[in-house]
Amino acid sequence: MRTQAQAKWGAWSSAGVNILLMVGKGVVGLAAGSQALFADAVHSAADVVGSLAVIIGLRIASKPPDEDHPYGHGKAELISTAIVALFLLGAGIEVSVSSLRAFFQPPHPPALLAAWTAMAAIVIKEVMFQYTYRLGKRLNSKSLVASAYDHRSDVLSSVAACIGILLAILGRALHTRWLEHMDSAAGLLVALLVLRIGYGLVQDSVQTLMDKTAPVKDLRSYAACIRQIEGVRRVDDLRARDHGQYVIVDVEISVEASISVAAGHDIAAQVKQALQREFPRVSDVLVHVNPFYPDQEAHRESAE
Repeated sequence: MRTQAQAKWGAWSSAGVNILLMVGKGVVGLAAGSQALFADAVHSAADVVGSLAVIIGLRIASKPPDEDHPYGHGKAELISTAIVALFLLGAGIEVSVSSLRAFFQPPHPPALLAAWTAMAAIVIKEVMFQYTYRLGKRLNSKSLVASAYDHRSDVLSSVAACIGILLAILGRALHTRWLEHMDSAAGLLVALLVLRIGYGLVQDSVQTLMDKTAPVKDLRSYAACIRQIEGVRRVDDLRARDHGQYVIVDVEISVEASISVAAGHDIAAQVKQALQREFPRVSDVLVHVNPFYPDQEAHRESAE
Protein backbone atom coordinates (compact mmCIF):
# COMPACT_ATOMS: atom_id res chain seq x y z
CA MET A 1 0.00 0.00 0.00
CA ARG A 2 2.85 2.38 0.83
CA THR A 3 4.37 1.70 -2.60
CA GLN A 4 1.12 2.58 -4.35
CA ALA A 5 0.77 5.75 -2.26
CA GLN A 6 4.29 6.85 -3.22
CA ALA A 7 3.66 6.12 -6.90
CA LYS A 8 0.40 8.09 -6.84
CA TRP A 9 2.07 11.03 -5.09
CA GLY A 10 4.78 11.06 -7.76
CA ALA A 11 2.16 11.04 -10.51
CA TRP A 12 0.08 13.81 -8.90
CA SER A 13 3.13 16.01 -8.32
CA SER A 14 4.10 15.59 -11.98
CA ALA A 15 0.60 16.56 -13.05
CA GLY A 16 0.62 19.67 -10.85
CA VAL A 17 3.99 20.88 -12.16
CA ASN A 18 2.95 20.21 -15.76
CA ILE A 19 -0.22 22.27 -15.37
CA LEU A 20 1.70 25.23 -13.92
CA LEU A 21 4.33 25.08 -16.67
CA MET A 22 1.73 24.66 -19.41
CA VAL A 23 -0.08 27.83 -18.30
CA GLY A 24 3.10 29.79 -17.63
CA LYS A 25 4.87 28.95 -20.88
CA GLY A 26 1.69 29.33 -22.92
CA VAL A 27 0.85 32.79 -21.57
CA VAL A 28 4.43 34.08 -21.80
CA GLY A 29 4.95 32.46 -25.21
CA LEU A 30 1.94 34.27 -26.65
CA ALA A 31 2.69 37.58 -24.88
CA ALA A 32 6.39 37.54 -25.79
CA GLY A 33 5.78 36.28 -29.33
CA SER A 34 7.94 33.16 -29.01
CA GLN A 35 7.17 30.25 -31.32
CA ALA A 36 9.65 28.04 -29.44
CA LEU A 37 8.21 28.76 -25.98
CA PHE A 38 4.65 28.28 -27.19
CA ALA A 39 5.70 24.96 -28.75
CA ASP A 40 7.15 24.04 -25.38
CA ALA A 41 3.79 24.90 -23.80
CA VAL A 42 2.04 22.54 -26.24
CA HIS A 43 4.49 19.87 -25.11
CA SER A 44 3.54 20.58 -21.49
CA ALA A 45 -0.15 20.33 -22.40
CA ALA A 46 0.49 16.83 -23.71
CA ASP A 47 2.35 16.13 -20.46
CA VAL A 48 -0.73 17.10 -18.46
CA VAL A 49 -2.86 14.56 -20.32
CA GLY A 50 -0.04 12.02 -19.98
CA SER A 51 0.21 12.58 -16.23
CA LEU A 52 -3.52 12.04 -15.85
CA ALA A 53 -3.20 8.82 -17.86
CA VAL A 54 -0.44 7.64 -15.50
CA ILE A 55 -2.61 8.41 -12.45
CA ILE A 56 -5.53 6.44 -13.90
CA GLY A 57 -3.21 3.57 -14.86
CA LEU A 58 -1.73 3.39 -11.34
CA ARG A 59 -5.22 3.42 -9.83
CA ILE A 60 -6.33 0.47 -11.96
CA ALA A 61 -3.01 -1.39 -11.56
CA SER A 62 -3.34 -1.28 -7.75
CA LYS A 63 -6.51 -3.39 -7.84
CA PRO A 64 -6.02 -6.98 -6.62
CA PRO A 65 -6.58 -9.98 -8.92
CA ASP A 66 -10.20 -10.97 -9.46
CA GLU A 67 -12.16 -13.65 -11.28
CA ASP A 68 -11.89 -11.90 -14.64
CA HIS A 69 -8.26 -10.80 -14.14
CA PRO A 70 -6.51 -13.64 -12.26
CA TYR A 71 -3.07 -12.20 -13.09
CA GLY A 72 -3.94 -8.79 -11.64
CA HIS A 73 -4.36 -5.43 -13.34
CA GLY A 74 -0.69 -4.48 -13.68
CA LYS A 75 -0.80 -4.04 -17.45
CA ALA A 76 -3.14 -1.07 -17.03
CA GLU A 77 -0.01 0.85 -16.08
CA LEU A 78 1.64 -0.22 -19.33
CA ILE A 79 -1.40 1.02 -21.26
CA SER A 80 -1.06 4.41 -19.54
CA THR A 81 2.61 4.45 -20.57
CA ALA A 82 1.56 3.93 -24.18
CA ILE A 83 -0.96 6.77 -23.86
CA VAL A 84 1.77 9.10 -22.58
CA ALA A 85 3.88 8.17 -25.59
CA LEU A 86 1.03 8.71 -28.06
CA PHE A 87 0.35 12.18 -26.71
CA LEU A 88 4.05 12.97 -27.01
CA LEU A 89 3.94 11.91 -30.66
CA GLY A 90 0.84 14.00 -31.27
CA ALA A 91 2.40 17.06 -29.64
CA GLY A 92 5.59 16.55 -31.65
CA ILE A 93 3.72 16.47 -34.94
CA GLU A 94 1.70 19.60 -34.05
CA VAL A 95 4.81 21.55 -33.07
CA SER A 96 6.64 20.43 -36.22
CA VAL A 97 3.88 21.73 -38.48
CA SER A 98 3.57 25.10 -36.71
CA SER A 99 7.34 25.62 -36.63
CA LEU A 100 7.73 24.84 -40.34
CA ARG A 101 4.97 27.31 -41.18
CA ALA A 102 6.81 30.05 -39.26
CA PHE A 103 9.79 29.78 -41.63
CA PHE A 104 7.62 31.09 -44.46
CA GLN A 105 6.48 34.14 -42.52
CA PRO A 106 8.36 37.36 -41.56
CA PRO A 107 10.44 36.72 -38.41
CA HIS A 108 9.30 38.27 -35.13
CA PRO A 109 12.01 37.83 -32.47
CA PRO A 110 10.50 37.30 -29.01
CA ALA A 111 10.89 39.41 -25.88
CA LEU A 112 13.61 38.57 -23.32
CA LEU A 113 10.93 37.40 -20.85
CA ALA A 114 10.53 34.27 -22.98
CA ALA A 115 14.17 33.33 -22.36
CA TRP A 116 13.85 33.80 -18.58
CA THR A 117 10.72 31.65 -18.57
CA ALA A 118 12.48 28.89 -20.50
CA MET A 119 15.40 28.97 -18.02
CA ALA A 120 13.03 28.63 -15.06
CA ALA A 121 11.31 25.68 -16.78
CA ILE A 122 14.68 23.96 -17.27
CA VAL A 123 15.49 24.07 -13.56
CA ILE A 124 12.01 22.96 -12.44
CA LYS A 125 11.83 20.08 -14.90
CA GLU A 126 15.30 18.76 -14.12
CA VAL A 127 14.37 18.60 -10.42
CA MET A 128 11.16 16.75 -11.35
CA PHE A 129 13.09 14.33 -13.58
CA GLN A 130 15.52 13.38 -10.81
CA TYR A 131 12.73 12.91 -8.27
CA THR A 132 10.34 10.95 -10.51
CA TYR A 133 13.05 8.75 -12.10
CA ARG A 134 14.48 7.68 -8.75
CA LEU A 135 11.02 7.03 -7.36
CA GLY A 136 10.03 5.01 -10.44
CA LYS A 137 13.18 2.87 -10.27
CA ARG A 138 12.74 2.25 -6.55
CA LEU A 139 9.10 1.22 -7.01
CA ASN A 140 9.69 -0.64 -10.31
CA SER A 141 7.00 1.55 -11.89
CA LYS A 142 7.26 1.72 -15.68
CA SER A 143 4.72 4.53 -15.95
CA LEU A 144 6.61 6.68 -13.44
CA VAL A 145 9.87 6.08 -15.31
CA ALA A 146 8.06 7.04 -18.53
CA SER A 147 6.79 10.18 -16.80
CA ALA A 148 10.34 10.94 -15.64
CA TYR A 149 11.67 10.76 -19.20
CA ASP A 150 8.80 13.01 -20.15
CA HIS A 151 10.26 15.55 -17.69
CA ARG A 152 13.70 15.03 -19.24
CA SER A 153 12.29 15.66 -22.71
CA ASP A 154 10.88 18.92 -21.32
CA VAL A 155 14.35 19.87 -20.08
CA LEU A 156 15.84 19.27 -23.52
CA SER A 157 13.03 21.09 -25.29
CA SER A 158 13.29 24.07 -22.92
CA VAL A 159 17.05 24.23 -23.47
CA ALA A 160 16.49 24.24 -27.24
CA ALA A 161 13.76 26.87 -26.86
CA CYS A 162 15.97 29.06 -24.69
CA ILE A 163 18.88 28.93 -27.15
CA GLY A 164 16.57 29.68 -30.08
CA ILE A 165 14.99 32.62 -28.26
CA LEU A 166 18.36 34.13 -27.34
CA LEU A 167 19.69 33.73 -30.89
CA ALA A 168 16.55 35.33 -32.32
CA ILE A 169 16.95 38.30 -29.95
CA LEU A 170 20.62 38.55 -30.95
CA GLY A 171 19.59 38.46 -34.62
CA ARG A 172 17.28 41.41 -34.09
CA ALA A 173 20.09 43.39 -32.42
CA LEU A 174 22.52 42.55 -35.25
CA HIS A 175 19.87 42.93 -37.98
CA THR A 176 20.65 39.38 -39.15
CA ARG A 177 17.56 37.83 -40.69
CA TRP A 178 18.60 34.17 -40.50
CA LEU A 179 19.30 34.49 -36.77
CA GLU A 180 15.84 35.97 -36.25
CA HIS A 181 14.40 32.67 -37.52
CA MET A 182 16.19 30.71 -34.74
CA ASP A 183 13.11 30.88 -32.52
CA SER A 184 11.17 28.89 -35.15
CA ALA A 185 14.15 26.58 -35.71
CA ALA A 186 14.22 25.85 -31.97
CA GLY A 187 10.53 25.02 -32.12
CA LEU A 188 11.22 22.45 -34.83
CA LEU A 189 14.10 20.96 -32.82
CA VAL A 190 11.81 20.66 -29.80
CA ALA A 191 9.36 18.74 -31.96
CA LEU A 192 12.03 16.29 -33.14
CA LEU A 193 13.16 15.62 -29.57
CA VAL A 194 9.58 14.97 -28.50
CA LEU A 195 8.97 12.62 -31.43
CA ARG A 196 12.11 10.63 -30.67
CA ILE A 197 11.25 10.12 -27.01
CA GLY A 198 7.61 9.34 -27.80
CA TYR A 199 8.61 6.69 -30.34
CA GLY A 200 10.94 5.01 -27.84
CA LEU A 201 8.22 4.84 -25.18
CA VAL A 202 5.67 3.45 -27.64
CA GLN A 203 8.07 0.74 -28.74
CA ASP A 204 8.92 -0.27 -25.17
CA SER A 205 5.31 -0.36 -23.90
CA VAL A 206 4.01 -2.27 -26.95
CA GLN A 207 6.72 -4.93 -26.59
CA THR A 208 5.82 -5.43 -22.92
CA LEU A 209 2.08 -5.53 -23.63
CA MET A 210 2.78 -8.30 -26.16
CA ASP A 211 4.34 -10.35 -23.34
CA LYS A 212 7.93 -9.93 -24.42
CA THR A 213 10.00 -12.24 -22.22
CA ALA A 214 12.05 -10.91 -19.33
CA PRO A 215 15.73 -10.07 -19.95
CA VAL A 216 18.08 -13.07 -20.17
CA LYS A 217 19.99 -11.96 -17.07
CA ASP A 218 16.77 -12.06 -15.03
CA LEU A 219 15.87 -15.53 -16.31
CA ARG A 220 19.37 -16.78 -15.46
CA SER A 221 19.00 -15.43 -11.92
CA TYR A 222 15.62 -17.13 -11.55
CA ALA A 223 17.01 -20.42 -12.86
CA ALA A 224 19.99 -20.30 -10.52
CA CYS A 225 17.66 -19.77 -7.56
CA ILE A 226 15.44 -22.69 -8.60
CA ARG A 227 18.37 -25.10 -9.00
CA GLN A 228 19.35 -24.50 -5.38
CA ILE A 229 16.08 -26.06 -4.17
CA GLU A 230 16.63 -29.58 -2.91
CA GLY A 231 14.79 -32.11 -5.08
CA VAL A 232 14.90 -30.07 -8.32
CA ARG A 233 16.79 -32.25 -10.79
CA ARG A 234 16.38 -30.04 -13.83
CA VAL A 235 14.80 -26.74 -14.99
CA ASP A 236 12.98 -27.79 -18.18
CA ASP A 237 11.44 -24.46 -19.17
CA LEU A 238 11.36 -20.95 -17.72
CA ARG A 239 9.41 -17.86 -18.76
CA ALA A 240 8.56 -14.56 -17.11
CA ARG A 241 5.84 -12.02 -17.97
CA ASP A 242 6.26 -8.36 -17.05
CA HIS A 243 3.06 -6.78 -15.68
CA GLY A 244 4.47 -3.37 -14.83
CA GLN A 245 5.32 -3.26 -11.13
CA TYR A 246 5.38 -7.05 -10.81
CA VAL A 247 6.45 -10.18 -12.70
CA ILE A 248 4.74 -13.55 -13.10
CA VAL A 249 7.02 -16.55 -13.62
CA ASP A 250 6.10 -19.80 -15.42
CA VAL A 251 8.52 -22.68 -14.83
CA GLU A 252 8.70 -26.40 -15.53
CA ILE A 253 10.92 -28.47 -13.24
CA SER A 254 11.82 -32.13 -13.16
CA VAL A 255 11.81 -34.13 -9.92
CA GLU A 256 12.52 -37.80 -9.25
CA ALA A 257 9.77 -39.91 -10.83
CA SER A 258 9.74 -42.25 -7.85
CA ILE A 259 8.67 -39.69 -5.23
CA SER A 260 5.04 -39.15 -4.22
CA VAL A 261 2.75 -36.50 -5.64
CA ALA A 262 2.76 -34.79 -2.24
CA ALA A 263 6.57 -34.62 -2.23
CA GLY A 264 6.58 -33.15 -5.74
CA HIS A 265 4.02 -30.58 -4.63
CA ASP A 266 6.21 -29.60 -1.67
CA ILE A 267 9.19 -29.03 -3.97
CA ALA A 268 7.06 -26.86 -6.27
CA ALA A 269 5.91 -24.82 -3.26
CA GLN A 270 9.53 -24.31 -2.20
CA VAL A 271 10.38 -23.08 -5.72
CA LYS A 272 7.59 -20.52 -5.57
CA GLN A 273 8.52 -19.32 -2.08
CA ALA A 274 12.21 -19.02 -2.97
CA LEU A 275 11.57 -16.92 -6.07
CA GLN A 276 9.17 -14.60 -4.25
CA ARG A 277 11.61 -14.25 -1.35
CA GLU A 278 14.70 -13.56 -3.47
CA PHE A 279 13.06 -11.36 -6.10
CA PRO A 280 10.58 -8.75 -4.74
CA ARG A 281 9.07 -8.10 -8.18
CA VAL A 282 7.98 -11.74 -8.57
CA SER A 283 4.37 -11.71 -7.37
CA ASP A 284 3.32 -15.20 -8.52
CA VAL A 285 5.00 -18.38 -9.77
CA LEU A 286 3.25 -21.10 -11.77
CA VAL A 287 5.19 -24.37 -11.34
CA HIS A 288 4.66 -27.46 -13.50
CA VAL A 289 6.31 -30.66 -12.25
CA ASN A 290 7.70 -33.27 -14.67
CA PRO A 291 9.02 -36.77 -13.78
CA PHE A 292 12.78 -37.22 -13.95
CA TYR A 293 14.13 -40.62 -15.09
CA PRO A 294 17.90 -41.00 -14.55
CA ASP A 295 18.21 -43.64 -17.31
CA GLN A 296 16.57 -41.36 -19.89
CA GLU A 297 18.72 -38.43 -18.79
CA ALA A 298 21.90 -40.46 -19.20
CA HIS A 299 20.78 -41.55 -22.67
CA ARG A 300 19.97 -37.94 -23.63
CA GLU A 301 23.38 -36.67 -22.44
CA SER A 302 25.21 -39.41 -24.35
CA ALA A 303 23.27 -38.53 -27.52
CA GLU A 304 24.30 -34.88 -27.15
